[in-house]
Amino acid sequence: MRIMRLGGNPFAVLFVPMPKLRILRGIVQHDSQRISTTMPNKILVATAWFVFFASRLGVAAEHPDWRSWRGPQGNGSIEQGSYPDQFGAEKYLWRTQLPGKGCSTPILLNDKIYLTSPADGNDALLCYDFQGAEKWRAVFGQENAGKHRNGSGSNASPVTDGKAVFVFFKSGTFAAIELNGKVRWKTDLVERFGKDTLFWDHGTSPVLTEKYVIMARMHQGESWLAAFDKVSGDMVWKVARNYSTPTECDHGYTTPLVIQHQGKESILVWGAEHLTIHNTTDGAISWSCGNFNPDANKLWPAIATPVIVGDMVVIAYGRNDRGIPRLHGVRLTGSGDVTQTNHAWKRDDVGTFVPTPVAYKGRVILVGDKGEVESIDPVTGKTIWKGAFPKSRSNFYASPLIAGDKLFAPREDGTVFVASIANDKFELLSENNMAESVIGSPVPASNRILIRGEKHLFCIASE
Repeated sequence: MRIMRLGGNPFAVLFVPMPKLRILRGIVQHDSQRISTTMPNKILVATAWFVFFASRLGVAAEHPDWRSWRGPQGNGSIEQGSYPDQFGAEKYLWRTQLPGKGCSTPILLNDKIYLTSPADGNDALLCYDFQGAEKWRAVFGQENAGKHRNGSGSNASPVTDGKAVFVFFKSGTFAAIELNGKVRWKTDLVERFGKDTLFWDHGTSPVLTEKYVIMARMHQGESWLAAFDKVSGDMVWKVARNYSTPTECDHGYTTPLVIQHQGKESILVWGAEHLTIHNTTDGAISWSCGNFNPDANKLWPAIATPVIVGDMVVIAYGRNDRGIPRLHGVRLTGSGDVTQTNHAWKRDDVGTFVPTPVAYKGRVILVGDKGEVESIDPVTGKTIWKGAFPKSRSNFYASPLIAGDKLFAPREDGTVFVASIANDKFELLSENNMAESVIGSPVPASNRILIRGEKHLFCIASE
C-alpha cells in the first residue's frame, strides 16, 4: 500500500390474492412453528402473518424512500434492514418486462417505483407499483440511443422531491412529471445549449436543492452548471465551468452532490480535474480544489462520483481499468482556492474508474472495475480490509449498494455478487446470475432489493 500525505402503521390490514394464499400459508405455518408452539392458535396465526410480512415485504415506515440514484444520504448505503442474498433470473419475488434498454437506476417513493426507459423508440418515465404492475408512463420525443454497449439514452437516473419526478435524457429532454403521470413542464437542453461533445453517453443525473433542480454539463466546449425552478421549469441561473485539461479530461459523467458547506446549502461538482462547491442561490463558486492530474495524463474522464464522510471527500480518478488508479482524500474545510492546503492524502495503488464508491459506517468501500474490493479510512487513506469477487473478462459498471451490512455488486454480464462486510470483514455470500446485463445500481426497498436489468425489473426478497 502506497500512501502519500499531502498536508406508517404496522398493524395495517394486508390483502393477499387468494391464488397465492395457500403458498404463503405454508410458509407462515412453518415460521410459526419456530416462533412458539404454546401460543393460542389465533394469536399464533396473527403473529406469524405479521412476522412474515415484516420480513418478506418490509414495514415501509422503517425504511426511507430511495428518491435518487445514491439514496437519501447520497452515499449508496442504508444501515437498517435485512436483505436477501440468494436470488437469480428464475428466483425472485416478481419481475416485469421493460419496454426498452436503459441503464438508469430506479427510484422509490411511497411504494411506487419510477424509472426511465425508451418505449417504442421514445424517451419515457415509467411508474410501477410495489407488485411490479405498471401504473402509468409519460412519453416524450424520440430517444437518442447509446453508443457504448453499456450505455443508453436513459443513463441519467430520475430524482424526486416527493411532489414530482425530474428526468433528463441524452436526447436533451428535461422534464418534471407529477406523481399521477401528468407532465408539469418540459424543455430541451440540447436545443437550448447545443449537443454535448462527450466521447460516450451522457451519464450525469439531475439533483435537487430546496428550490431548484440542478443540471451539469462537462465536456470539451462550453461546460456549465444550471438551476431550474422546480415548479415552473424556468432557468434561474447558469454559470460557466470551464477548465483547460489534457484530451478527454474535461469530459464528465459524474453527478453533483447537494451538501451543507459552512452552514449553507451548496452544490459539490467533480469534473475537468477540479472539485468545486457552488452557492445554490446563484451558482457562484465558493470553494475549489485542483491538482488531481499533475502529470497531465490524457484520456482521464471523470466517471465515478465522489463520496463524503464527515468533512472528507474521497475522489476516485485515473484509469483503474488500465492499471493506473488514483484515489484522493480532500478536506472540505475553508473557502476559496484550497488546492495548496486541503489535499490530505493520495494513493496510486487502488481506485475505481466507473463504479462510484459507497460510504458506510465511516468507511469508504470501493468495488474496482475488475471486482477488487477495498475498505478505506477516509481520514488517513489507509486500507482497513481487502476482498475480491471472482475474476472474469466482464467488468463492473454499476455502482455498488450496501444494505444492512451486505454489499451488492452487479457485473456487466448480469452476475450480482453479495458479500457480508459486517465487523470490518469481507465474506462472499453468493453469486447470482440474472441472465441479462445489469448496469443500473441495486436499490433497497423495505427488505427487498430492486435490480434493473437490460430487459426486466426484478424485485427480490428473502424466502
